[in-house]
Amino acid sequence: MVDFELITVRITDSDGVEGCGYTYTVNHGGAAVAVMIERYLTPHLIGKETDHREKLWQDMWWMLHYAGRGGHATSAISAVDIALWDMHGRRQNQPLWRLFGGFDPKVPVYAGGIDLEFPIEQLLAQADRFIAEGFRAIKMKVGRPLLRTDLARVTSMREHLGDDFPLMVDANMKWGVDEAIRAARAMQEFGLVWIEEPTIPDDVAGNARIVREGHHAIAAGENLHSLYEFQQHITAGAVTLPEPDVANCGGYTVFRKVCSLAEAHNLPVTSHGVHDLTVHALAAAPNRTFMEAHGFGLDAFLHEPMVIDDGFAVAPERPGHGVNLDFDALESVRS
Repeated sequence: MVDFELITVRITDSDGVEGCGYTYTVNHGGAAVAVMIERYLTPHLIGKETDHREKLWQDMWWMLHYAGRGGHATSAISAVDIALWDMHGRRQNQPLWRLFGGFDPKVPVYAGGIDLEFPIEQLLAQADRFIAEGFRAIKMKVGRPLLRTDLARVTSMREHLGDDFPLMVDANMKWGVDEAIRAARAMQEFGLVWIEEPTIPDDVAGNARIVREGHHAIAAGENLHSLYEFQQHITAGAVTLPEPDVANCGGYTVFRKVCSLAEAHNLPVTSHGVHDLTVHALAAAPNRTFMEAHGFGLDAFLHEPMVIDDGFAVAPERPGHGVNLDFDALESVRS
């Protein structure tokens, strides 16, 4: 992973209230998202009532529907939707997690390492650093060419952390279905919280086989880009922990619907990416489990980074989502 492209949106209402949202791409594609926003969404949004967030979301969805039904189109909609919700919170002088209904501002959080190629010594040193930073759960990468290599690495982590420390693994779609089933069965002994993205999201039936035959909790959803895709995976039994990313699933409007959909199926939810934004949605979700603190954090460009307190992320009391980007610092990395 060479480039992390951040696309920011700022919306100002006629009363002077501003909202900020953002989305991202990894390595490629960020300019396409910016074009979607600048050329298509911006002219349509100017002059509209900002409190009609559901109406605006539907308008944006159907405007870009034929261009994608996901991917760049949904990422563009997500950034705008997040900005609209931020504006609403700022106008109400309330943090979003309270406006979303409120459950508990302290959300269990785990550290997500980008560590597939790390030697074991570096992997364990990273774990120690995460613990020193306040994390009490960790996710590591798997998906090496040989399953026995993965098993040796997970064994080392489990022995290093102890039997009861929450540990997850993420395959990032590296396996075929049969490989994933073999891996899931082999990893049962480690007491993992979940195995993440064992295979491609397009194979709904294959993912259902992994859940059914692998006998292991499976998290997935960072590559699902609509409420309908989550519905298909949940009803097919293809996921046990839905994992939306608020910056690419459709913003807060869709993220919260995914949480409710999961709750209706008696499933817990986790999350992917943009933890500074996500903490508000999960702080209002009674079926939340661990939230990911992503390996690509924006702390260097934030005035007030997210607080980690003994294994929990704390949703801020600042109005809106409370994420205040340092745009002067961001100028140094403008594409």
